[in-house]
Amino acid sequence: MSYQRVQSYSSRRQQNWSRNQNTVAYVSAIKLGPVTHTVLIAFMVTILGLIYLTQATRATGYDYEAQKIDNQISQLNTEKSDLEIENARLTALETVKHSSVVATMSKPASTQYANQ
Repeated sequence: MSYQRVQSYSSRRQQNWSRNQNTVAYVSAIKLGPVTHTVLIAFMVTILGLIYLTQATRATGYDYEAQKIDNQISQLNTEKSDLEIENARLTALETVKHSSVVATMSKPASTQYANQ
């Protein structure tokens, strides 16, 4: 099937064109029917849908990575707070034993316990 270019020439007098306007109009020799238009539109919608899906799945992949990093950050924060509590527990007795208040305290002469 060969395509030919058809040129239609319209003079200025027929179209009432003024200066600085094109005086040649090109008419396409290819005529498409309603079925072909429908198929072309369906094809374009399909292509646009595929492009949208690829972009959406790429964004979802980034969401999974961000969620994994957020989970790791929260786990490390929990571990940090546990270590801070353990550090405070371990250093509390040492600071009490070596404080100036404990050094000035005297030991009791006798201790008695209540018997039940």
